[in-house]
Amino acid sequence: MSHGGVDDDADPVEVGVELLANLEFGSLSVADAIDRIETVTTHPRTTREILDEAERRGVIERESGEVYPQGGSYVSFESQVVQKDGEFSCRRCGSSLSTGYFVKLNAGELGPFGSSCIRKVTGRE
Repeated sequence: MSHGGVDDDADPVEVGVELLANLEFGSLSVADAIDRIETVTTHPRTTREILDEAERRGVIERESGEVYPQGGSYVSFESQVVQKDGEFSCRRCGSSLSTGYFVKLNAGELGPFGSSCIRKVTGRE
């Protein structure tokens, strides 16, 4: 297990699709969706592949620069977010963290995030 991003053996496309499936948004801009995907990968081709695969599976719909999550399932902070103490850098903003929050998805674990970035990534704020 690496200290940032996704589990070493996890497929970034699967993690990205699952993350999109669990976003708590009615809609968000493609740029905001990419902001979330970039917590999984910053590789442009993989980012595009995640969006395309999510759309192909019916996880999202894309229209006029907006992404509409179709999943209706959300990350459960009680069971899917784990907190670990240590020295981390936030996967989203790069801040130094003494407590990292990780999202446990079926496809792999994603993180670490700070307390506000975990809410932004999952769509809580």
